Amino acid sequence: MRGHGIAAATVAALVTLATPGCTAASDQARAPAAPPPGASTPARTAAPAPEPTADAPSPTPSYALSTAPRTIPAVREHVPARGPGWKPAAEARVVVAPGDKAALADEGRLLAGELRMGYAESAEPGPGDVHLSLGAKGSTPAESYTLDVKDGRVRITGPDEAGVFYGTRTLKQAVGSAGSAPEGTVRDGPAEPQRGLNLDIARKHFTPDWIKDRLREMADLKLNQLGLHFSDDQAFRIESESHPEVVSTPHLTKAQVRDITALAARLHITVVPEIDSPGHLGAVLRAHPDLQLRNAQGRAVKGAVDIANPASAKLIDELLREYQPLFPGGAWHLGADEYQALVVRDPEASFPQLATAARQRYGANARVQDLATGWLNDRADTVRPSGKALKAWNDGFFAGGVAKAADDIQVEYWTGKEIGARPPLEYLREGRKLVNLNDEYLYYVLGEPNQFTYPTGQRIYEQWTPLVLRGSTPVPARYADQILGGRLAVWADLSGAQTQDQVAAGIRLPLAALSQKVWDARTPTLPWTGFRSLADRLDPP
Repeated sequence: MRGHGIAAATVAALVTLATPGCTAASDQARAPAAPPPGASTPARTAAPAPEPTADAPSPTPSYALSTAPRTIPAVREHVPARGPGWKPAAEARVVVAPGDKAALADEGRLLAGELRMGYAESAEPGPGDVHLSLGAKGSTPAESYTLDVKDGRVRITGPDEAGVFYGTRTLKQAVGSAGSAPEGTVRDGPAEPQRGLNLDIARKHFTPDWIKDRLREMADLKLNQLGLHFSDDQAFRIESESHPEVVSTPHLTKAQVRDITALAARLHITVVPEIDSPGHLGAVLRAHPDLQLRNAQGRAVKGAVDIANPASAKLIDELLREYQPLFPGGAWHLGADEYQALVVRDPEASFPQLATAARQRYGANARVQDLATGWLNDRADTVRPSGKALKAWNDGFFAGGVAKAADDIQVEYWTGKEIGARPPLEYLREGRKLVNLNDEYLYYVLGEPNQFTYPTGQRIYEQWTPLVLRGSTPVPARYADQILGGRLAVWADLSGAQTQDQVAAGIRLPLAALSQKVWDARTPTLPWTGFRSLADRLDPP
């Protein structure tokens, strides 16, 4: 899925590799195309042309070589052609073959509504129609597609539903940016498999309609993951039957969550839930103060459960089991960041009960970090039977311990600033898969506390790539296959600093810039001013 080859040498002169702003050279200054056999050659002198007769055929139109459609993210490859292109017409339809109806009806109906066209299930597309179809599974990389504009018709094919869907997004944007789709062939697909937005709905309540609006925005940008961090010190924001006592007001009902995940599925977006533990559990601990971690002096530690107490694990596992069916997507975030027992100088002296439990479980040389690693692995064991991919924040993985985090847990890398946090190369050298949430580029923290500043689309667009995991220096390109993509993260540290509408406006351009760089990490050729102008045309502020 990391790219597509360019066209064969025989058509190399016609290929446009369409990173942002890259278009085929215009042929308008070239000699006109040769007329078809039997057509008269246009005069090259000033002599007057003969008067047309009633029976004379109309002259064959001449078209410049097409240029790539202007979209966000930009298409990765466009083979230009001469022709009028395609635009929606009232009598035209979006057509899905009967054999693909079960898979592509949603995509077809959505596009038809967006372009104000009819929808039909037919094996024979007619003049002006858009034909959606599935190709052989595995024939091209996952989420890829081909979009052909020829003879007044559009054909979109892909090896899976997501690929066809992304082809419809390209067609929609081409029409939105220029009024029509250019003649020729687009071959396109993402560089990274994970692309999206992380949303802190624990510290700030976001309404279901607002979240669904973000899903639609993400879908047009070909983003495919929405992380929902719904439990933190401030609040626990989703209805629970197993532990209603931990739930805050306001919160999302399970019916609302099902509505959100159903829309996400139709838009080929995976919703990734996160119950952060063993830290960031203040809302849970208000209802269960007996599970609170205390230091050697008896002082409570904010947000932290006592991981030496079996009752702590029992409660969190009950919540994990309850919510797994609510989120049918294929990933789960276990949290594991900022456990306050591990940010002090001497965890073993400060928390002797944790040190004792660590030695009892892992032997005489074990430390508190080993007990925390065991907690992470145990929660992974609770979720793993569901088949979901497992994730945890990078500062929940420790070096030099007796216990080791399970190999199948993806590292969500956000910071190198925390005490004990390791640089990305340490994880990569261990062979781990990483997802990029670099807090210097991709953290939108409400109120800008702790020296955070709101990210800009321009900085992401011009400076960041998935290889830039920490700070502004990329890791070596040989590790590219271990980096699974990236997400922009909204954190509501000072929840009242912005309204929902202000958050939506603030992340619009950063999200668009992220979508470009996770779809195609190559340096864009469209300058930022052009990219921003295109973004404003496609999604007005």
